Amino acid sequence: MRVIMPPWLCLSCSQSDRLWLWESSVQVSCRGLGLHTFPEKPGHGVKQLDLSNNFIQNLTESCTSQLGQLEHLNMRFNQLETVSEMALAHLTHLHSLLLASNHLDQNYFANGRAFRSLRNLKVLDLSANNLDSDMAACYFSNLTSLKKLYLSWNKITRLPRAIFQGTLKLREIDLSNNYIMEIEEGTFEALTGLKMVNLAMNSLHCISGFSLTQLQVLNLSYNALEFFVTEERKELYRLQVLDLSHNNLIYFPELPKVHHLTHLNLSNNAMVSLAPTSTNTAEFRLWYDEMARPNISWNIYNAAARLSKVTDLDLSSNLLHLFPITFLLNLNSLQNLNMAKNCLHNLSVESPPAGIDSKEPGLIDGNAFLSVLSLDLQDNFIHSLPRWFFGILPKLEKIDLGSNIIQPCESKNVNKREIPAGAQRGNCTSFCDIPQLKYLSLRRNNIVRLYPYMFSQTSLISLDLSENEDLFMPKRALEGLESSLQKLFLRGNQMDSNNTELPCLKMLKILDLSDNKLSLLPPGLVCSPLENLDIRNNNLQALEKPATVRWSSSLNHLTIAGNPFSCCALSWLEVLQAASVSAWECRCCVPKEFPGGFPILSCLCSLNGSPSPACSTSSSACEKRVILTETEGLFTELFFSISQELSPALSIGKLNIC
Repeated sequence: MRVIMPPWLCLSCSQSDRLWLWESSVQVSCRGLGLHTFPEKPGHGVKQLDLSNNFIQNLTESCTSQLGQLEHLNMRFNQLETVSEMALAHLTHLHSLLLASNHLDQNYFANGRAFRSLRNLKVLDLSANNLDSDMAACYFSNLTSLKKLYLSWNKITRLPRAIFQGTLKLREIDLSNNYIMEIEEGTFEALTGLKMVNLAMNSLHCISGFSLTQLQVLNLSYNALEFFVTEERKELYRLQVLDLSHNNLIYFPELPKVHHLTHLNLSNNAMVSLAPTSTNTAEFRLWYDEMARPNISWNIYNAAARLSKVTDLDLSSNLLHLFPITFLLNLNSLQNLNMAKNCLHNLSVESPPAGIDSKEPGLIDGNAFLSVLSLDLQDNFIHSLPRWFFGILPKLEKIDLGSNIIQPCESKNVNKREIPAGAQRGNCTSFCDIPQLKYLSLRRNNIVRLYPYMFSQTSLISLDLSENEDLFMPKRALEGLESSLQKLFLRGNQMDSNNTELPCLKMLKILDLSDNKLSLLPPGLVCSPLENLDIRNNNLQALEKPATVRWSSSLNHLTIAGNPFSCCALSWLEVLQAASVSAWECRCCVPKEFPGGFPILSCLCSLNGSPSPACSTSSSACEKRVILTETEGLFTELFFSISQELSPALSIGKLNIC
């Protein structure tokens, strides 16, 4: 049972300092109170003490003599440099000691003697203390119960074999952000319970004899690795997550035959091919044969067969020229594949796998298909996808083809499943009749025209066509998506109203039409139950009232900045405000001259000819909010900030009208 003490308790910490802190029967926090000394009377029965972000330099026996029940001590971000020999002797129940960002490189040998009494300590954080391996070992070498050790952001350059010989129960070790160039053989092997090692952001050049069968998670990202080779052992490798990203790998890592690997990250390396006969890797092969152990097999397809349990494979930001279909066919558990930012040009360069009829796309034989659900191919140089591509991906739900050079095919007949002539010649890509596909991105592909029925019998939920400048979008282009499409992104296409038509999309909830040239919204949108609408930076002078009435029951957020809305036609604002729609940064303009001398203020303070609540208090109050700016054009801009006091009816989010 937890008993809460009086919430605020004034405790004396030194002769000159008095501090206020929050205390309960088990927790005391003095975080960031500017303390220079340890609190003298933190209270009896305290189990958790937070002294982080202070200026404490010394830890003595008198500081801790009354903390026999303490289990967790946080002294991160202090200036601790001296720990007396008996300072920790009374902390027999201490399980967690956090000392990151101090000055423990000072007096490390003497300080280390104090840590010998922490026989029950499970977690020790020594990060960011300017420690080398010998200094660090002084602090943890006798902690026989230690399970988690954090040594990141230090100055460790090598790991000697005996560094962990006194901490055999370790399960997690974080050595990231050091300068480690050498790990002596046998350093981790004795740690039979070790599950996770983080060696990211170091200076390792090769792993030539990986043999940690007990390890489950290994992070070697941001090193200088040129190859990664494991030793074959009879024991089962338990490795599940391997991160080799941001290295200098030229070829696929050599993995053990039997393992549990499910997540493999090879992004940001220098791999040019996954094919064993590639001329791009011939020179590297000679060098590798000299460096690698003689009993290591080089057959890349044997390596692929060993990845049967991998669900996530990241090959992005490499130099791959071919889509490695033959290699990937062995990964029968693969769900997420990322090949973004490579050098893929034409996915039909590699011959279709056996069992796929080259004349009829989509036909597969036996198990000649990939199990991928999500595929990222953005930022390549792909001109078209071959006819059989979607056929070998029968489970594909999401594909990102952004930043390529793909052109869609024209589909002339919605009812016939014909292969477009352009697709047969490889000049375009057909997106018809892919019933499993739900999420498609074609942004930034220089697409200038969409064709009728181009997504026929493909029940997309999300479609991104953004950043295709001067895109022409006829009404029938999205026909077939009326009952499925929920998200549509048409941002930055410079489309005008004459070239933008939409069918009645009855499921559409999110629509981005920002950064175009629209003077009117497509009339078909009145059918859509929009929840989020972005129409920034267009040429809109008003929104159609029937549409706003339709959206008032569903719309949650409206982004409208950068449009020349007419100050004399703002009735749509009333409709949306009444529905509590959040709208941001509206700007409106009024003509310099009105027929019959119609006054500017009357126009500004009226909505569709009716008196506005903005002027219901007084016209003088409204006038004070108006600043006229003369321009050479046909309009005078008015900067008008409507507040709750002046206009409750027009206060829609953070609204600025000019």
